Amino acid sequence: MGDADTKILIVDDHALLREGLQSLLSAQPGMRVVGTAEDAHSGISKIDSLSPDVILTDLAMPETGGVDAIHLIRDAHPHVKLIALTFHREDGYVHAALQAGADGYVLKDDSRDELVIAIGSVLDGKKYLSPAICEQVIAGYLSAAEKKRLEPSWRVLTRRERQVIKMIAEGLKTREIAEVLSLSPKTVEKHRTNMMNKLDLHSVSAVTLYAIQSGLINE
Repeated sequence: MGDADTKILIVDDHALLREGLQSLLSAQPGMRVVGTAEDAHSGISKIDSLSPDVILTDLAMPETGGVDAIHLIRDAHPHVKLIALTFHREDGYVHAALQAGADGYVLKDDSRDELVIAIGSVLDGKKYLSPAICEQVIAGYLSAAEKKRLEPSWRVLTRRERQVIKMIAEGLKTREIAEVLSLSPKTVEKHRTNMMNKLDLHSVSAVTLYAIQSGLINE
């Protein structure tokens, strides 16, 4: 091993996992575990003296958690690469770690090869997500994007137009809507036309689907 080896610091409160990772990574060509720590404070205190290139940190640790540790390390050592290593697959943990400044997110039940690939990726300046969570992260992103697309649209409607779209989706006819709102059928038709033009909807079925997807049907 030489000075060019990738220096790794492992921060995890489970001794067996620290020892297992140290053994596994030290056997990889070009990698050297320069230190381990059982909690975030201990890990942070070792950074200056060990000068690691990559830090692997658990997210569920006593006292200062991994997400807080990532925040602190990123602020003090912006050039160190950080990989969250955890059992947590939930979107909330993934987003929190990435927002805190993690460069990678790897699951503890991923393979050795995945961890090695993750380390190489972050050293190359790339972000890395465990393949096991990529699909759910993408699905969550698309769902959020769709929600964002829908939410602003109905905000351009007037109160009357929102009442009309809701009633159309509930199956009421123009005359029935007019009676409920104490309006003339002609006025209801005007609101209906304006609403459909604003939302770029062209049929009753499209109006109904939009009302359901945007939550208007439940108001």
